[in-house]
Amino acid sequence: MHILFVCTGNICRSPTAERLASAMGEQLRIPDFEVSSAGTRALVGHPIHQSAVAVLEGLGGSATGFAARQLTPRIASSADLVLAMTREHRDLVLERAPHKLHQTFTFVEAAQLASEFGAPNLTDLAHLRSRLTATDSFDIPDPIGQTPEVFERVGQRIADLLGPVLELCRQSASYTD
Repeated sequence: MHILFVCTGNICRSPTAERLASAMGEQLRIPDFEVSSAGTRALVGHPIHQSAVAVLEGLGGSATGFAARQLTPRIASSADLVLAMTREHRDLVLERAPHKLHQTFTFVEAAQLASEFGAPNLTDLAHLRSRLTATDSFDIPDPIGQTPEVFERVGQRIADLLGPVLELCRQSASYTD
């Protein structure tokens, strides 16, 4: 099970999601669980933004050894589930890897489909997508240039969304066993 998180620079939102998902996945003991992240306009080689590091560590994650990387078709293709921070990011993933349509969602979409519509496994996410309405807000805002409080709100939002997504991954892992 490999989840790829995608944002713009790969220094705030997606690495926060990656590192929190890694920590939470270990706690949930999801078998063969792997997480990674990439950016659509990555600041390649940069560490996680200092304001995001403070939030990440406060939520139980670690920024150690992180280096931002650019989203490529190969990176997108390697994932079982691609979670983008915005609809624009989702569309950019699909431009680079159109065959990943049924595995690519905004992070908010996937969490909503898992929690509100009861997707029993990853395969069902795509089948349930039609239940979402166009008026729903699916974007996680970029905290770059904002106050530490904005970084905290974004980090907490990411942490909150991980619960239903990781539970879905856990169920999907046991579904395939």
